[in-house]
Amino acid sequence: MTRMRRRAASHRIAVVLSAAVVAGLAACVPAEPGDEDGADDSGSGEAGGELAIGTTADVVNYNPLVGNSRTDTWITNLMYPSMMTLNDDAEKVPALATEWGYSEDGLTAWIEIRDDLQWSDGEALTADDVVFTIEAVASEQLGTVAGMIGSYESAQAVSDTRVEFTLNRVDGAFLNSVGFWMPIVPEHVFSQAPSVADFANDSDWVSAGPFVLTQVERGQRYVMEKVDSYPLGEDGAPNVDTVVFRVYPDVNTEVLALRSGELDLIANALPPSVADDVSTDDELETYVVPSLGWAHMQYNMRRQPLDQVEVRRALAHAVDYEAVRQVALGGHAVSANSSILTPTFPKWMDESAEEYEYDPQLSRQLMTKAGFDDADGDGMFDGVDLEMIYDSGDPNISSWAELVRDQAAEAGITISLSGLERNTYLARTDERDFDIYAGSWAVIDEPQSNFNLLFAPDGFINYAGVNDPEVNRLLDDAASALTVEDARGPLHDLAAIVTDQVYDNVMYVEEFTFAASAEWTGFVPKPSELLSVVNPQSLASVRAAD
Repeated sequence: MTRMRRRAASHRIAVVLSAAVVAGLAACVPAEPGDEDGADDSGSGEAGGELAIGTTADVVNYNPLVGNSRTDTWITNLMYPSMMTLNDDAEKVPALATEWGYSEDGLTAWIEIRDDLQWSDGEALTADDVVFTIEAVASEQLGTVAGMIGSYESAQAVSDTRVEFTLNRVDGAFLNSVGFWMPIVPEHVFSQAPSVADFANDSDWVSAGPFVLTQVERGQRYVMEKVDSYPLGEDGAPNVDTVVFRVYPDVNTEVLALRSGELDLIANALPPSVADDVSTDDELETYVVPSLGWAHMQYNMRRQPLDQVEVRRALAHAVDYEAVRQVALGGHAVSANSSILTPTFPKWMDESAEEYEYDPQLSRQLMTKAGFDDADGDGMFDGVDLEMIYDSGDPNISSWAELVRDQAAEAGITISLSGLERNTYLARTDERDFDIYAGSWAVIDEPQSNFNLLFAPDGFINYAGVNDPEVNRLLDDAASALTVEDARGPLHDLAAIVTDQVYDNVMYVEEFTFAASAEWTGFVPKPSELLSVVNPQSLASVRAAD
């Protein structure tokens, strides 16, 4: 569902929310790499040269199994390949892997990988590297991947290109989760450390991606040179010789550098107002991709009166969602139809889902039904004052928090805003110390597994306190399904309950805008702020325009 705007060519490729026909994972034989995503081939362009990319943060960790900042990921993704990537409809498609599937009973999973990748020091990348990586993740509980592989029991390299995984339960999301989220590291390098978690990986890098890191000047730049043996670019080896990530203090300075020619691409998404300005510049091109997550409010059901569904529904109908998207986001967002199955994932979304209607009068009726009144006649329900916490450093949420407060007041509901410094905000969220939580998920990409984090009673990010037996049953049914067709029904039923009970008030899916010089062509945009146009396939394919 990637959308790309090319000002220099004066045309637009629109977002297409078409229904996807998806083959079952039990016999998954995807297309060959390169067939799924259309790199921009408007001109053959010239190979060679240097591509300068702007970022606003230094690398924190060079170990891809524990690093999680955006700059960490952008750089390590160019060296440590994942087995799968995304296509325009946010479906998992081949990268290092060529095909994958499950046994009939679902307790064995397998992946076949390419036989033509090697590390930049000449060592072959084999199934042994895959086994080493997942064993390290599982045994040392490394990063977010560890939370996705609860069904994992063991792995075996049955050949140089085939890995078989033994599972302790049927888990239809296992392969997609591991395939996309787990970067493969070289066993012959990372095994030299007593602990993979403590391996700094801060020098003498080897790569099986399109580029390898060769020089670091913290606060200034990170230099990466192309890997000639990399086979997954549009033309095999990368077209550009060097990629340099340059560090800038803020996005406005990045934009000035892009316009002056000092930069060729800005890696981080542009704020809506900046995106609107940049998109009118004929010397630049903008690329728009949807988020893999959503912005939302969650109501803490551990606290009165939010334990009453009528109050949660009243709050849901007290928000003008279109106004939020247009005013706070400048139109750089789309409706999620108040559903946790968002339009970014056509294969999962429920076409019958409808957004909560903005209806302050209905909200008042629901509050009255919940037992509240306005005895003093001031227009506000007595004894209702709900604190909403949010990250004050997030300009989008800071903007719409005020809209939500003012709209709720029209329904007689008092909301007090608490914009907090990020660490304080995260601490209070973890402690469930809030009435209303306003925030966003960057990525919720595998509902079969990710929804357990959100809605299972012990879910790590179950901020609302959901504990619904029917939801729990549907989570189990979805997780044990081995095909999209079998999982879709339980997930649609689950999403309908979440909307009806207002377990999560999904407000919008943001659309991220990225800017590049029109002097470059061949970028391959992918959904999410994380992949965007700074992904291995994109940077291996880009070249100077004719």
